[in-house]
Amino acid sequence: MFKTDINLNLYKTFYELAKYKSFSETAKQTYMSQSAISKAIKKLEEELGTPLFIRKKNGVDLTEKGEELLFFVEQSFNSLVTAERRMLETNNLDRGKLSIGMPSNIGSFYLFDHIIKFHNDYPNIEVTIITGSTTKLLSLLESHEVDFIIDTPPFKNLDKNKTTVKLDSVKYCFISKEKRNITSVKDLKDEQLILPIPKTENRNKLDLVFKETETEVKNVLNIHTTEMIIAAVKRNLGIGYVIEDLVKYELENKELYKVPVKETLQKTDIDLIYDINYLTSASIKFIKEYMNINMK
Repeated sequence: MFKTDINLNLYKTFYELAKYKSFSETAKQTYMSQSAISKAIKKLEEELGTPLFIRKKNGVDLTEKGEELLFFVEQSFNSLVTAERRMLETNNLDRGKLSIGMPSNIGSFYLFDHIIKFHNDYPNIEVTIITGSTTKLLSLLESHEVDFIIDTPPFKNLDKNKTTVKLDSVKYCFISKEKRNITSVKDLKDEQLILPIPKTENRNKLDLVFKETETEVKNVLNIHTTEMIIAAVKRNLGIGYVIEDLVKYELENKELYKVPVKETLQKTDIDLIYDINYLTSASIKFIKEYMNINMK
């Protein structure tokens, strides 16, 4: 016969230990003693009739059954957190939270105006912006640490509960500190270039342009972040490759110059991704009224 008297504290302790993978770190983060954590895990393992962790010298790993349990426990606790947020928020949004995930380069030109207006209208809503790679942002969305993300595709392994909405389309360009007499990608073969790191989506598409034009570039400085590429170009270290909107101000004020190659360069979409089941009043209002999105 199945037990129905579920002890949520045991599952919470299991969840924390699975997250920190160490009795000492879990004790530090939860203010529980290591012995109390150990007793809780032992009791849960006895009740479920299966080992959940493999004890190691430097911590613990989940067993196969532990991994299976974590999937359901994580979903349950994330649902409880979202439910709590919904209960605490009021219709007039005089309290609550809004958490957004996006790369820093996109936020700098696309979303800040919306956020500032929302914050001015609802100053008691705590707004948090978390930046990172697409993989990190999708993980944060999955664990409901952010309400939604704004990023550029591709997005791998999105589940059926996620909704993707195209917000905009932006194009890339080459930029330099000084005006350059360059009209073709082929003219870049002997130039010092400052490019996104290899194997990223935008670099792959640029490398395809080089291949199609039979251009073998020789002097390349690979930089991970767009902000650093722009900074390097401003120091006149070479010709950079970035989203044009990111340097709109610099181009208009002639702090930087667009390199007018004749070839068609990459375009990319900016997409919104969310799970309608985990949105709160604040996030729904922001998406609908401040981003003008007709939500499904």
